[in-house]
Amino acid sequence: MAKVLVVYHSQSGNTEMLARSVAEGVTKTENSHATFKRAPDANTQDIKNCDAVVICSPEYFGYMAGAIKDLFDRTYEELKDDPEIKKKPFCIVISAGNDGSGALTHIERICKGYRFKKVQHPIICKGKVTEEILAQCFEIGRTIAEGVNAGIF
Repeated sequence: MAKVLVVYHSQSGNTEMLARSVAEGVTKTENSHATFKRAPDANTQDIKNCDAVVICSPEYFGYMAGAIKDLFDRTYEELKDDPEIKKKPFCIVISAGNDGSGALTHIERICKGYRFKKVQHPIICKGKVTEEILAQCFEIGRTIAEGVNAGIF
């Protein structure tokens, strides 16, 4: 069974909508389970126990949400050399007021330190959350779960 951690931070509700759509895509995939967690509630065990991670963050001042950075700060030292997380599949979803590139760059840099494996192109929602972007998030959830189940991620 594919176990996908969908971790997010949201103040306005936009990033939470995107993250929920990702989790729904995972859940609607046969033989898959989504763990849906706010970043302050996630911990090292959540990262260790999943088969893949989807990180969902708003862009604040060209950077990721502080709660997402805090998750990285709280878990990095314990996990950085853990062979169980090496090459763990991940992807990123960003809710952006601007272009989202700053948040994306910093999250990808940190994930490289964990030695996660990027398996999907990021989704960057610029401005208002639309049905089209929610559908993309749903599909990325399905794709990650199917990829884990098939053993290709």
